[in-house]
Amino acid sequence: MDFSLFQTSFLLLITLSNEGTKTIPSKQKPVALLCVGCCLIASSVLLFLKSIWKACYKTSKLPRKSTTFMASLGAAILTIVAMPHLDIVTNVTILNSVAVVSTLLQVSTQCTARERNRFLLPSITSMVLIILGFVLFCFLYIMKDPANTKMIIWVGLAVGGAFLVSFNWWETYFRLIGENSSSIFLKNLCRDMTKCQNVLHILSSLLRIAVTACVLGAYVPLAKMDWDIVKSIPSRETRIIVITVGVQLISSALCHWFALAACKMHALRRCFILPLYLASLAVMALLIIPVIVYYQDYRVKLNGTASINFTDKRYFVVSNILFLNVFVYLPSGSATSWWLGLVLATLHLWYLSVYRIQRTQDLFVRRLYEGAFIEQSLLLNTPLETAMIYLCATMWHETYNEMINIIISIFRLDRYRPKNEEKSKDFTFEAHIFFDDAFVPAEGSNDGHVNEYGENLVKVITEVYGQQQIPEQNIIRTPYGGRLVVTMPHGNNIVVHFKNKELIRHKKRWSQVMYLYYLLGWKLMTKYYERWQGGEDEKEEKHNTYLLALDGDTDFHPAALILLVDRLKMYPRVGAACGRIHPTGSGPVVWFQKFEYAVSHWLQKTAEHVFGSVLCSPGCFSLFRAEALMDDNVMKKYATKSTEASHYIQYDQGEDRWLCTLMLKQGWRVEYNAASDAYTNAPEDFKELYNQRRRWGPSTMANVVDLLGSTNIISRRNRSMSKPFMFYQLFAIVSAILAPATICLMVAGSISFLLPIPSAGSLVISVIPPAIYLGLCFKLKTDTQITIAGILSVMYAFLMLVVTMTIIGSMVKDKTILTPGSMFVIIMAIIYVITAILHPQEFPLVFYGLLYIVCIPSAYLLLTIYSMVNMNNVSWGTRESKPPAGADTPSAPTPRTPCLYFSLKEEHRFWEDLQEKYLKPLPDDKERKEKIASDLRDLRNKICFAFFILNAMWLVATFTLQVFDGVFAINMTKVDLNLNATGGYLQIDPIGFMFIVGFATSVVIQFFGMLYHRLYTLIHYVAFLDTEPVVQKHQSEEFYQPGKMVNTTITTVTTTTTDLHYYYQFYCSTLPLLLLSYNC
Repeated sequence: MDFSLFQTSFLLLITLSNEGTKTIPSKQKPVALLCVGCCLIASSVLLFLKSIWKACYKTSKLPRKSTTFMASLGAAILTIVAMPHLDIVTNVTILNSVAVVSTLLQVSTQCTARERNRFLLPSITSMVLIILGFVLFCFLYIMKDPANTKMIIWVGLAVGGAFLVSFNWWETYFRLIGENSSSIFLKNLCRDMTKCQNVLHILSSLLRIAVTACVLGAYVPLAKMDWDIVKSIPSRETRIIVITVGVQLISSALCHWFALAACKMHALRRCFILPLYLASLAVMALLIIPVIVYYQDYRVKLNGTASINFTDKRYFVVSNILFLNVFVYLPSGSATSWWLGLVLATLHLWYLSVYRIQRTQDLFVRRLYEGAFIEQSLLLNTPLETAMIYLCATMWHETYNEMINIIISIFRLDRYRPKNEEKSKDFTFEAHIFFDDAFVPAEGSNDGHVNEYGENLVKVITEVYGQQQIPEQNIIRTPYGGRLVVTMPHGNNIVVHFKNKELIRHKKRWSQVMYLYYLLGWKLMTKYYERWQGGEDEKEEKHNTYLLALDGDTDFHPAALILLVDRLKMYPRVGAACGRIHPTGSGPVVWFQKFEYAVSHWLQKTAEHVFGSVLCSPGCFSLFRAEALMDDNVMKKYATKSTEASHYIQYDQGEDRWLCTLMLKQGWRVEYNAASDAYTNAPEDFKELYNQRRRWGPSTMANVVDLLGSTNIISRRNRSMSKPFMFYQLFAIVSAILAPATICLMVAGSISFLLPIPSAGSLVISVIPPAIYLGLCFKLKTDTQITIAGILSVMYAFLMLVVTMTIIGSMVKDKTILTPGSMFVIIMAIIYVITAILHPQEFPLVFYGLLYIVCIPSAYLLLTIYSMVNMNNVSWGTRESKPPAGADTPSAPTPRTPCLYFSLKEEHRFWEDLQEKYLKPLPDDKERKEKIASDLRDLRNKICFAFFILNAMWLVATFTLQVFDGVFAINMTKVDLNLNATGGYLQIDPIGFMFIVGFATSVVIQFFGMLYHRLYTLIHYVAFLDTEPVVQKHQSEEFYQPGKMVNTTITTVTTTTTDLHYYYQFYCSTLPLLLLSYNC
């Protein structure tokens, strides 16, 4: 329906520009021609704007544009000069003739590519039919009145214009010819075309606009028409033209977007090809059938004696053409030939293999559509591997129940993707668990025994395996400790690496270095060598190998992993992708984190994804591309030993963020998929939360500052990290630095509202408690600091309730909400509520937002002070005091005693070399430790001084403005809701107002980024549901419900796909209304 609406509105504009149409007087025809020109250049304007935006991210070479000139010249001549002089049926069908050059190139392509030889005969037939259509078209029009010289000119211009327009899609076939050609020149030209794509599109769009304007400007005077009439067109004709143009522009843009969405959702045949084929037929039926009926009634009424004259305004048809005479012969000749030619020229689309969320540049060679030939441009613009995934989890002191989460997830994936099942060959996987500090000394043994945590892991694997007899397992003695290999019921393996800290370096980052070099440096490079010996391209192996980073308590569903795999498969420069992380647990501390995580993912991560790149892909659930990890200065730099104080903060305290920083610097993109859900345990007590954020806060700041310091290099190397995006990150980090001062100002405002204290005095009072706490943090132990922070948090929570009531009270007192502060609060509330509504399964988290509000001073004032003062403490801070096992550990069958033997000599040598170079245990050098501790304290002091002096300067500036409020304040008249002045004045602090405007702008940007991201998340998930095998979906629902193990009844908390199924239900209820337009 959208395609028919587009084509109908465009043909009506052409008909209005015909000199025989009576709806618009002949002297006003330039207006209709101007509108036709606007429709032609509309897509070029959009392409120009989009290419300018893309050019902010990449550089391009200058291209050659001869073909663009010919195509734009042909489009202008055909639609502006020739088509207004033809009848409406010819205009409907002649648009299909623009495939003539495409068929010629297609025949050449089929001859050079053997795999496409089956389409050679349809291509030749298509070319013959289109040429035959031109012959019949010329014969019918010229022979009807051979003496009519003008008609011969119009026919010639129509044929020439159609031929020139068909040069539009030469790139589609030229690239294939170049790839299959032995000519180095053609190959280099194709490669240069890709590199200069953005500049090419910018120049081509400008050239199209210029050529169209020149043809239009030259034709009107030559046709003895006057441009001055444009200024005096009556209102009736203006409404007709404006409505028609509006319908045409909107419908063409919607057609292109819906066609793109249909392809991405894997609905290529039913929602893309068929509607485009049937659009011309639908338009002919829409325009011709009413005319035939009217003509028959007209003939009966006049007894067949009157001359035929179709000038009725209801049909917008041309009066000076013997319409029915042409209508009788044209469909049987040229119209049929052109339509069949277009169908045969695009027959290969029925066999086109489209992946989920296929990239637009892979779906269509040219970025946007043609304004007058949207069906043809979409059809002719369409161009003519098994992945290996390593699941890598790190463990240390996880409880029994936490281990169950991840083991069930791995077994669930084993059933979802059996190793030996041919129909599940989109990827294969192997799970590796790296267990830190897994050995304890034992009498009579030099190697020691596996500790309680390691024994619990073996019990969990045996328990989850179920009632089946677990196969005999062997623990392999390795240079780093030991290895246990378990084959799961469906053939995939779990490999547990037990690390002995006396043999290999421990802690999480070194476990990650260990599996990066083992899986990529040993296993993958071994495959490289084998493929190289066999003469195969080993680069594909590196590109299609992924690592899924997991924590020891992560719980995920197979669908979550597949959705991440889609992102990396479709976008070659995506180095990593992360999902939506849900914190689990109970209690107020977890409730606070639930809302915090929700807002972070809803707005911040989506904005980073849409406008730039995600800066941190969390280590608890992220998929990394092997090629990105093995890039220069990524994996090798990640294995760097901390030698300076700043290294301990940036490298060890936030290892996942630092790894992403290294990838971003090398030009890789990190993405976020909101439909990929994973669950991980969150700190449940106040102390553990503060210690966790004590690590995260300084490491986040260090990595962001590192990126900002390399803005020029990164913006040139990374196509996603533009300078405007880096400015956005600069504003975000400045806001985070000034958060303590901002909280003090908020508290001061509440005090001055409640008590008869001047603003300057209330500001001094609000600064006293955090200043005292800052001083105490430098003197007291960390546990005491956290205790004091807890007491102050409760006090601030009650104060925040007062602040909330203060904001409401100020609105009531001022009798208006049209103040900067009130408007800011209301707009933020509306944005958060709408955002929550767009995440329906997570909407209950809004109620945790009330707790989040009262905890703002604790999170952004006290926690910031604690993190900054204790940044010299580089201990992990979490899981260090947990009991070795869960309180409710179920009994499990005792696994049989494994035997010990040495691994292969080649691998044994690899581990020894790796330990010697990167993972040798650090010596217990007390002098060096003291030096590092001293350096960390010095670094802490410097950073704290700079950090808090900036906050002090912000407070002093605000204090000064409040003291001299009559001089610097902005006076604004108070108005009520009806915008009537109430007689009073508001005094606005200029610094605070500037900060509010900046923060509100960033939130609004995040909101629009979220809307865009939600739409494409829905498209991705619909495509996933349409392409996953039905049998596997049922198996997933039956065997992988929350809490179910494989062949056992023990329950625990695991992930669900409820949110994804809600999206699917939403799609089923609403999207058919949109896609109905394709089934005309």
